[in-house]
Amino acid sequence: MKVTGMKWTALLGAFGANQPVRQRIVGGAAQGLVSAAAALIAYLPTKPLGLQEGFWGSITAIAVVQGGLSATQASARDQVVGAAIGGLFGAAVVTLVGQHLATYALAIVLCMSACWMLNVQSAARLGGSTVTIIALVPHHSTVGWALVSRISEVGWGVAVGIATVWLVNKVKARLDGKPRESPQGSELQ
Repeated sequence: MKVTGMKWTALLGAFGANQPVRQRIVGGAAQGLVSAAAALIAYLPTKPLGLQEGFWGSITAIAVVQGGLSATQASARDQVVGAAIGGLFGAAVVTLVGQHLATYALAIVLCMSACWMLNVQSAARLGGSTVTIIALVPHHSTVGWALVSRISEVGWGVAVGIATVWLVNKVKARLDGKPRESPQGSELQ
């Protein structure tokens, strides 16, 4: 769909106007319940798993959860790729050059350039977020441990987000007696 002469906010408002208020409320509540469940499941076991900043797993689970499994998997891929590339560039630049605003900016440029060169542009902004976490958030350990911790927390949040959406879809399919979405987006019986 090509939008000409229309601001994105107007387009968003027009989209919302086409859905009945009740449908928007129910949809928002359902998305909120699935997201809250994934966030809690991702957060609760983080300390026993040795993850010191378990809230990143919760944030990732919330970011990954979408309405369908295929959309959730695409979001999950972007999260993992972005965290890995951003973490590597953030840790490398901070380790080699030091923790300064100029090196932080350099790491963002390098990370986003790498995402584009690897044809995963959709992961670039998530990579930039990970660079920010590695380069600017104070850590109580080494930069290397911050990298490992960040990738572990993202991986855990991604796994929980995918599993939660998969389980919700399976339960919905059983209750509705309808086919459920397969990982590839086709319908399964």
